[in-house]
Amino acid sequence: MGIANLKRRDVSPCPCRSTRIVPITLFIAVMMVAPPAKGQSTQASAQQEVPDDEPEANPARPTVSNPATLTPVGYLQFETGTLGAADSPEFSTRYEFNEVIKLAVSKRIEFVEASEPAVHYTVNSLSANGVAEVFLGAQVVLLPGEGPKPTLAASYSRRVYDGGAPELDVGSPLNSSVFYASADVRGFHYDANAVFNELLQGPVRRLQFGQTLSISHPLGKGFGLSGELWHFTQPFLRGNAIGNLWAASYAARKNLVFDAGFEKGLTSTSTHWEAFAGLTYLLPHRLWGK
Repeated sequence: MGIANLKRRDVSPCPCRSTRIVPITLFIAVMMVAPPAKGQSTQASAQQEVPDDEPEANPARPTVSNPATLTPVGYLQFETGTLGAADSPEFSTRYEFNEVIKLAVSKRIEFVEASEPAVHYTVNSLSANGVAEVFLGAQVVLLPGEGPKPTLAASYSRRVYDGGAPELDVGSPLNSSVFYASADVRGFHYDANAVFNELLQGPVRRLQFGQTLSISHPLGKGFGLSGELWHFTQPFLRGNAIGNLWAASYAARKNLVFDAGFEKGLTSTSTHWEAFAGLTYLLPHRLWGK
């Protein structure tokens, strides 16, 4: 989901419900019977008809977690999707179109733009259209890894435009810093993020902390399954937003990956239900020579 995954707003306080661990148990059981293979970043490799020299997409969507690894150097990657959400303290329903564009200029540096150019929402039985935020940022690989040795990275992003549309439950940071770790362990791929956001409410600025963990595993023939838990503090509410996400993906080619899934909020200050679908497409032509 890229930087766009951070665009969720603090909401009014209300008591929290306990988290649910049954979906996680089911996820682990499904993963254990799946055939071993490499993680999310190589989910198209099973398609032998694709030329070996074709550039490979590195999807971040649809999970809240982002990978520490970068996209291929010199290739534009587009992460395009739609999301529908319901039953939030801030809105009744919300539908959006979202876009993340990435370009790695070296093996260590990647630039990112994230936006929601179209949002339709219903608040207090009144519907309206709007535009959400635009973020610009960069990600830097701190320590390259391979296989079980994790790749470590860090990023910084800043909100450059705020359209004022109601957001989801994590907040809309003015400034955000994220630390990433990604690796492949025993056929599973994981992306873990530690997030530090600066949130504003009027003249007041407060620090928000977040943690995300996404685990994925290919299911064969280009298909994959991902499960995720994420947690963000809500500093203006003195509360917490917690969510559980499930997604399936299909790699039609090395540079084209489709995805769909849903997310369930696990506290009363979380958006209760979200459903999403989209794709990741890496342009097959390099913007400049090697």
